[in-house]
Amino acid sequence: PLTGWMEQFILNETPLPVPETAMQNGAGETLTLNSFRGKVLLVNFWATWCAPCIREMPSLDRLQAALNGQNFQVIAINSDRQGSKVAQPFLEKLGIQNLDTFIDEKMAIGRGLGVKGLPASFLISADGQVLGRLDGLAEWDSPEALALIQYYLKQS
Repeated sequence: PLTGWMEQFILNETPLPVPETAMQNGAGETLTLNSFRGKVLLVNFWATWCAPCIREMPSLDRLQAALNGQNFQVIAINSDRQGSKVAQPFLEKLGIQNLDTFIDEKMAIGRGLGVKGLPASFLISADGQVLGRLDGLAEWDSPEALALIQYYLKQS
């Protein structure tokens, strides 16, 4: 059941394929979401100027630490126009240690997924299907969020 922080999570009746749009990691390498096939992904869009995003980042960091090594990864995609110049120092300032930096300066992936505002999060299956989304703030290391993600980890 979708309770607590996951009450706003919207499951897709029919999972949709992820867009093939490219993004960069912190090292400047070009990747797509399909580069992570075989892992369940929580794709989160955020920006340094977004107050709810800032509040949410520590819970995403804790989630990544809790599920590390379980065919799971948080893909926190920064949407700032200055990209990694502002994203990486900002994450360091927040004490984020478990999340890699990903950049989508032109919000191409965000547009492909239908992002309307920040933060926005999408749960992606290990075979590259968008299972559902949550628009707005969530505590991603809450028991209900962990239960949702664990359910899909068992399915993969």
